[in-house]
Amino acid sequence: MVLLENDTFLTELTKMFQKGKNSGSLSLTMKRYDGRTKPEPRKGNLPEPQEYKCLVRATLANKKISTVINQKDVNKFQMAYANVLKGNMDGLKKKDKRSATKSKSKATQ
Repeated sequence: MVLLENDTFLTELTKMFQKGKNSGSLSLTMKRYDGRTKPEPRKGNLPEPQEYKCLVRATLANKKISTVINQKDVNKFQMAYANVLKGNMDGLKKKDKRSATKSKSKATQ
């Protein structure tokens, strides 16, 4: 997995969205990151880190990219990330409400 800077991650993510439109699916994950690379055994209470970070990963087929966002950069990254998502999620299909209501009515009978 390649660890990139925040701006580089967003440009690579845009490229992955373009490649994913033709084939494949893009998987995005976001979680809190404390800086550890290996799990540590539980021996009492470990001190909490002073500054939390956020780990964002993107996977398309066998290409994986990731970035770590510092606490002070989260708002700026979230705005840019939201713009990338809004601009590239245009291929989604709307849910067919007719089939959903038919299946609900059959289930209640």
